[in-house]
Amino acid sequence: MSDLPASAARVQAALDRFGLGFEVRRFAESTRTSQEAAEAVGCDLAQIAKSLLFRGRDSGRPIMVIASGANRVDEKKLAALAGEKVRRADADFVRAATGYAIGGVPPVAHAQPVAVYIDRDLLALDEIWAAAGTPNSVFRLTPAALAQITGGQVGDLRQDPA
Repeated sequence: MSDLPASAARVQAALDRFGLGFEVRRFAESTRTSQEAAEAVGCDLAQIAKSLLFRGRDSGRPIMVIASGANRVDEKKLAALAGEKVRRADADFVRAATGYAIGGVPPVAHAQPVAVYIDRDLLALDEIWAAAGTPNSVFRLTPAALAQITGGQVGDLRQDPA
């Protein structure tokens, strides 16, 4: 897709290497937040696979959680899976680690290796939508394909309601 911005084109090239037929779709409206993405795509909020970046407190390594747009991430559960306490990454760290700005961070094609953890709630869905490098582009895939292309570890990462 030659009409894609460079960052979305990088995501499309990475997706093409998997040979699974995923296609980046660009929207006139914003897909920056989970709610905006769900409205643009016309799907349920839960079907948005949001990519959230954390930083290992001791190691400093980038740790990504891909969670349902309807869920909040439990940082204590993530720390147990990651083997260290975590904190939310700031915008500069997100861009340095992934190569993308917050609001368009895809689950693949990162600037450096990123540990990936997938919230198991996504596995209950038939199809999901993930960011594709810009604040107005996404791509459709299945939860199984998400696990395949990211090599992510599936776990219970949903914050339980208070």
